[in-house]
Amino acid sequence: MTDDGCVFCSIVRGRTDASVVHEDESVLAFMDLQPVNPGHLLVVPKVHAVGLEDLEPDVGAQVWKVAHRLGRAMRRSGLRCEGVNLFLADGEAAFQEVFHVHLHIFPRFAGDPFRIQADWHAHERGQLDRSAAAVRRGLAALDGPQP
Repeated sequence: MTDDGCVFCSIVRGRTDASVVHEDESVLAFMDLQPVNPGHLLVVPKVHAVGLEDLEPDVGAQVWKVAHRLGRAMRRSGLRCEGVNLFLADGEAAFQEVFHVHLHIFPRFAGDPFRIQADWHAHERGQLDRSAAAVRRGLAALDGPQP
């Protein structure tokens, strides 16, 4: 699957400039043009996939494997890095802006500008159990009928 209007596909094809830090047969990693902090990277599959639903599991695993290695490299890079965030937005409601799967890797340090605001209060066990059951039903739907 490809998308000729996709900026990340254009980068993968070499039609749009990027500061590449890693490339293999299935993924490309490059500097984010609008970084949260210096060193902010994106890891993208070379094949166009709008979201996680479209991403082949083996390619997704390679995206995370490369991100893991690059996150470790970030700490050894000499860039200001007291911590690392991996961030993937899947869908507009999750703040995805470019509709080609991409995993952000950005270095973190005390006082940097990145924030995620939420209501982090604890939930009751019953609600957690109901949510867990819903996710298990989703897993069963992915696995399909069992013989």
